[in-house]
Amino acid sequence: MKPLHSGYLSLLLSLLMTGVALTQPLQQTATDILWTVHSPAMMIGMTLLAAALYAIWSPLALFHSAVFTFLTALAGLQLLRLGALAQPAAGYWLLVLSLALLAQLTVQRLAEARLAHLPQGAVAALFGGWLLYFWQLLVTVFAVPQVLLPTPLAILQAIMDNAGLLAGDFVQTVLKSVVIGYLLGSGLGILTGILIERFPFLQRGLLPLANLTSTIPLVGVAPIAVMWFGFDWPSKAAVIVLVTFFPALVSTLAGLQATGKLEQELMYSYAASPRLTLLALRLPAAMPFIFNALKVNSTLALISAIVAEFFGSPTAGLGFRISAEAARMHMPVVWAAIVVASLVGSGLYALLVRLERRVTFWHPAIRGHHR
Repeated sequence: MKPLHSGYLSLLLSLLMTGVALTQPLQQTATDILWTVHSPAMMIGMTLLAAALYAIWSPLALFHSAVFTFLTALAGLQLLRLGALAQPAAGYWLLVLSLALLAQLTVQRLAEARLAHLPQGAVAALFGGWLLYFWQLLVTVFAVPQVLLPTPLAILQAIMDNAGLLAGDFVQTVLKSVVIGYLLGSGLGILTGILIERFPFLQRGLLPLANLTSTIPLVGVAPIAVMWFGFDWPSKAAVIVLVTFFPALVSTLAGLQATGKLEQELMYSYAASPRLTLLALRLPAAMPFIFNALKVNSTLALISAIVAEFFGSPTAGLGFRISAEAARMHMPVVWAAIVVASLVGSGLYALLVRLERRVTFWHPAIRGHHR
């Protein structure tokens, strides 16, 4: 007897819903009824049945998971090609529910496969792809106005139509404001943390003042920065420096103070100078804390730059684009700018994670991850 795979109940429910859907009307208007079995949706039902039956009888392996995912995606594309029905009936919604059950099972099976050659982002990509699919499907079926929520395809079209404009916004916001402000703010925070830890009198004098930077509201300081540094990128970089300084300072201090007593006494027995102890022991031990601050700051910097651009900016920048296009009710362009910002933020975070694994390869958490 074959072992029951994970999600067996979902497969049975999907089979049941698809079978019932074939006996129900697909579309019902005041004058006509279109039955599922007599419509193009018949092929969708057959594809869903094939996908569910294949998943029941196939082993849990990458090839079979790929075939199952392909059949489920094929049914999804067929369902999307039906477009927005005027009055979808029970048969349509049962097919959508059956597809949703199989879609979540494709993600679950891929996550449980645990294959060595599977890319790390494969499961997240598949999950994100299904989210975008159902976003597209439901917005189309319910005829949601584009002003309230555009479809992913409309957003993609807006990105392609405004590629040059968004590229200029990327340069203005990310390459000028975020990169410079992030490096200055995080660098100053780390350097100040080292100085405070090295000279204890600074802990009483400088640390309380540094704490104040964490309590300053961003929306309050952004207009002031515009008045001081102008409408261009320096005012946004100044806001980012203020926002990213404190997390880097506090994390650096915590990391430097986390060094073990035995290790410090060992360095003392070797007659190591404070500088050598800092470089060879305390700073490497603080790296996991510092990288945590750098990862938090990467998202803080991007958000701060976008918000700061709401209070004054030249005619470029992701924040300016969101504000200006929202006022014109060009919501696909607004969402396009949001997508670009999200991709940049995710890319910066992923880059820092990879850098952290290379720098702190000796840390038990990183060593355990590679086993």
